[in-house]
Amino acid sequence: MTRDDDADDRYAGKRDRTARLTRLVAILQAHPEGIRTAEVAERVGMSVRTVYRDLQALERELGLPLWADDGRWGVDQEKAFLPPLKLTQSEAMAVVLAARLMVRYADKYDPDLAAAFEKLEQGLPPALAAHVERTLDVLSKAPRDERFSGHVRRLTKAWAERRVVTLEYEPARYAAHDAPRTAVVHPYLIEPSLQTHALYLIGWDETREALRTFKIERIRDVGLTTRTFEPPEAGTLEASLTRAWDIIADQPPTEIDLRFAPSVAARVAETTWHPTQQTELEADGSLRWRGTIAGTIEIRLWILSWGDTVEVLQPAALRDDVATTLRRASDRYAV
Repeated sequence: MTRDDDADDRYAGKRDRTARLTRLVAILQAHPEGIRTAEVAERVGMSVRTVYRDLQALERELGLPLWADDGRWGVDQEKAFLPPLKLTQSEAMAVVLAARLMVRYADKYDPDLAAAFEKLEQGLPPALAAHVERTLDVLSKAPRDERFSGHVRRLTKAWAERRVVTLEYEPARYAAHDAPRTAVVHPYLIEPSLQTHALYLIGWDETREALRTFKIERIRDVGLTTRTFEPPEAGTLEASLTRAWDIIADQPPTEIDLRFAPSVAARVAETTWHPTQQTELEADGSLRWRGTIAGTIEIRLWILSWGDTVEVLQPAALRDDVATTLRRASDRYAV
């Protein structure tokens, strides 16, 4: 055998090993709950000993964060890096603007958002990088909440791995029966709210047998179970969210009918506030606004923000609620 043949054999061996390791990583990522070495060996047609040796190589040589528990191996998704993104300058700017919007509405320091900004900054032209650096300065001054950040990470892990979670939850007291409770939830989505500047978990609540919305700040504890769940049918969650005014989509559809004063009619008409809205300009210059919304909890705050320039026509319960609130406000300011 010639020296060139030896070199070719060594190259082929390295190529085969690289292919094995790449496939092993793909198998581990496809099994977030973990997989036994015997199952991997059977799938790739190799010995258990070789699979075990390759797992050690992934840890020691490539630094891939693996975990092992009761004979099962998996990738620690919280510590593993995602594949690098190759962004054009315009695409990077779009990401910067999206993250800037989140920073403007965030009321807490988010270490993961800060780390993402720092990595994004490295590949940007100086002008854009300086913009990101200023954003990091603003973010660094926000208060820190380690418990909140830990809950977000754990829920993100459960969302990514489709793991069922248990929540110790303390809801807002909209009604007398809204007491602290334990919920078993399929995490479908984590969504920011522009109205409350908060993060929400939207998912199927096994305890209530219904889709529910959980404000993450009100979650007292998060537990990851070993159970997994099937995602909702494609398009159903998005259709449900279109009924929400902001985040809450788990309330019954409610017909809203409002009349805005002529002084604000043009301002109201120039914006699409909800996908279902219908507007009609009346003879006196006022604007009739109609829409079908999931409940009245969120739109109530929007209505009150217009003060005396809006009148609730329907539903009657919302009209009475707004009228009572405004009377209380008037009494508070009375001399």
